[in-house]
Amino acid sequence: MEQYFDVKGTTLFVRLPSEIDHHNAEELRKGADKILQKKLIRLVAFDFEQTVFMDSSGIGMIMGRYKMMRFMGGTVIAVHVNERMQRIMKLSGICKLIDIYEGMPEPDKAVLNGLL
Repeated sequence: MEQYFDVKGTTLFVRLPSEIDHHNAEELRKGADKILQKKLIRLVAFDFEQTVFMDSSGIGMIMGRYKMMRFMGGTVIAVHVNERMQRIMKLSGICKLIDIYEGMPEPDKAVLNGLL
């Protein structure tokens, strides 16, 4: 499961698998929470580059990390989101809570926007 997580500074990158369902959403949640408890993370970036399917378990996993980061004063973003995932995020309301980027925001812009 560690292949999904990468920490750089105060940013946790979560490379999501091709399908996010109840089987792997729980593993992703546990892995992310373990890192969030051990390290000072200010930004969680969910990378949807490989993702083609996400059910309500995946939505719940993302919403839970959003709530946790908001409580901790941090931010959650989504990157490399294809049309299908954008539609799911729009229907679920996630896109109203987290910013969606085509790629990782440039550090200078991210600092100005309070992301990093």
